[in-house]
Amino acid sequence: MKLYHNPASPYTRKVMVLAHETGLVDRIELMPIKVWEETDRIRSDNPLGKIPTLINDDGQAVYDSTVICAYLDSLHDGPKMIPEGDARWPVENLHALAQGMTDAALSLRADVMRGLDKQADFYSDRMRATIKSACDEAERRISEIDGKVNLGTVALGVGLAYLDFRFPENAWRDGRPGLSAWYAAFSERPSMKATPPA
Repeated sequence: MKLYHNPASPYTRKVMVLAHETGLVDRIELMPIKVWEETDRIRSDNPLGKIPTLINDDGQAVYDSTVICAYLDSLHDGPKMIPEGDARWPVENLHALAQGMTDAALSLRADVMRGLDKQADFYSDRMRATIKSACDEAERRISEIDGKVNLGTVALGVGLAYLDFRFPENAWRDGRPGLSAWYAAFSERPSMKATPPA
């Protein structure tokens, strides 16, 4: 398999962390890409021109990160990152929370890239509020999150790491001791250490 890859992308990192956790990482060949400069290169496989995009062993493109993670989860025999039955929905719900938080952070990052980050407006304020609210909810749910490794916790760990990477001034740890302690422990996992943003 091949993966269009950029280590600064939290969605690419989510896929890579899951690949490490499921023992599939050695089956993936990374294809580095600067997506903002090489969009046409990726459009031949993904008409959306976005990363990550996985090319499976049959030559078929799989996208976006959520679908890639589900696809990878179908390829291994270990504990599933997306469990079946009633256990699935809390994981999917946490994944949606973390994904929404990361989407908001990426929207703010797009403002920086466009030179609009110094302008306060309704949209950027809403994105900051989304990040705060998502972190507050994760803190409230820490007892159900702690000690688990699944698609939801991977997405949460990667999303918080992205905040540290792009917005260190965010101070998301303030007033959230449970989430802060959980993230400190989760960051020590080999899968997280092997996939630092850059």
